[in-house]
Amino acid sequence: MEERGKTLRNTFRSLRHRNFRLYFEGQGISLIGTWIQRIAVPWFVYHLTGSVFLLGVVDFSGQIPTFLLAPFAGVLADRWNKLRALIVTQLLSMLQALALGVLYFSKNAQIWHFILLNVFLGCVNAFDTPLRQSLLIELVGQKKDIGNAIALNSSMVNMARLLGPSIAGILIAATNEGICFLANAISFVFVVVSLLRMDIPGKNVVEAKRRSIIKDLKDGFSYVFRFPPLRYIVLLLALVSLMGMPYTVLMPIFASKILHGGSHTFGFLMGATGVGASMGAFYLASRRSVIGFVRIIPISAGVFGVGLIAFALSRTFVLSIFMMLVTGLGMILNLASSNTILQTISDDDKRGRVMGFYTMAFMGTAPFGSLLAGTLGSKIGAPNTLILSGASCILGGIIFAAKIKRLRELIRPIYTRLGIIPEVTRGIQSASDLQVPPKE
Repeated sequence: MEERGKTLRNTFRSLRHRNFRLYFEGQGISLIGTWIQRIAVPWFVYHLTGSVFLLGVVDFSGQIPTFLLAPFAGVLADRWNKLRALIVTQLLSMLQALALGVLYFSKNAQIWHFILLNVFLGCVNAFDTPLRQSLLIELVGQKKDIGNAIALNSSMVNMARLLGPSIAGILIAATNEGICFLANAISFVFVVVSLLRMDIPGKNVVEAKRRSIIKDLKDGFSYVFRFPPLRYIVLLLALVSLMGMPYTVLMPIFASKILHGGSHTFGFLMGATGVGASMGAFYLASRRSVIGFVRIIPISAGVFGVGLIAFALSRTFVLSIFMMLVTGLGMILNLASSNTILQTISDDDKRGRVMGFYTMAFMGTAPFGSLLAGTLGSKIGAPNTLILSGASCILGGIIFAAKIKRLRELIRPIYTRLGIIPEVTRGIQSASDLQVPPKE
C-alpha cells in the first residue's frame, strides 16, 4: 500500500507546483470545450456539404497557418512574456468560437465562413502552441519535473479527448452544433482566469533583442537540424503527423458509411482514442525518469500505424472501438515522448524555437495530410487511405529505430550534465560541458 502511494505521488508530482496546478485545472476545462468544437465542426460541414474533399479543405485551412508561422512564433516565444501572450491567444480563440456560434444561429453559415474562421484560429494556434509548450518548464520551475508535467498535460488533453467527443455527440443529438460552439467559447473563461492567477516573477520576462527575427530563426533551424537527436525526432514527428494524424478527417465516413452509425458512433470512436491516449499519458507520467523515452518513440510510431491499419480493415463497432484505443495509445506515446526529450535536451534560451519547429512538425504538416487524406479518401476510399497512412508510420518507426544507438550516444552527455544519469567517466563529464549540440 505504501509503495502504491509513492507511485501515485510520483505520477502526479508536478501538481505540487502551484502555477502548473492552476494551468492544469483551467486548461482541463477549456480543452473539453475545444474537443466539443473539433467534433461539431467536421460533423456540421459534412452535413452542410456532403463532401469528403471539403472536410479535408476545412481541416487544411485551420492548420496551414501553423506550418507557415510556427517557426517565427518560436522565435518570438523566446522574446515575449509567455504568460501574457498566452492570455491573448486564449481570448482570440474565444472570439473565434463565438463567431461560429453567431453564424450558426443566424442561419447564414456557409462553407467559406468555416474556412476563413479556421484560418484565423490556425494563426492563433501557431503562436499558442510554442508559447504553451515552452512555458511548461517555467510552471514547474525545474527541469527534472518537465517530463512528468508534459505527460500530465498529455493526460489532460486526452481526458478532454475522451469527454469532449462524448459530450459533443450528446449535444448534437439533443440540440445542435451551435450549442457546441458556444460551449467552447464559455470554456475559455476558465483557462483565462487560471492564467491571471499565476505568479511567475522574473522568469517569464524576456528583454527585447536587437538581433533580427530572421537571424534568430536561422540560428534555431541550425540548432535543431544539425543535432541528430533533435533532427530525427522532429522529422519522425512530421511524418507521423503528415500521414497518420489526419485519420480524424475520415472519421465521419467510417462512422456513417462503414459502421452505419450516427453522431453517437462518431463520438464513441473519438472517445476511444482518448481512452487509449490517456492510458499512454498516465504510463509516461508514472515513469521516474526520461531515460528510455528514446526507445519508446519508434515503438509507439509502429503501434500507431498498426492501430490505423487494423481499424481500416474492421467492419464491426466493437473491434473498431478497440483499434481506436490502440491508435490513441500509440499516438500519445509518440507525441509525449518526443516532446519530453526535445524540451529536456534543449538549451533554455532556444526552447521556444525548438518548440516552434516541434509545432510545425506536429501541427503544421497535418494540413497537408488532411488535404491528402481528403483527396485519397475520395479516390481510393477511406479504408485504403488509412492502410497507406499506417504503413507509412510503421516504416518511419523502423528507420528511426536504426538510429537509436547513435542518438543515445549524443544525448547521454546532456543527461549527465543535467544530473539525470550519473557521471561515469571524465570523458563524459567533459562532453557534458558543451553548451550547444555538437555538429556532425
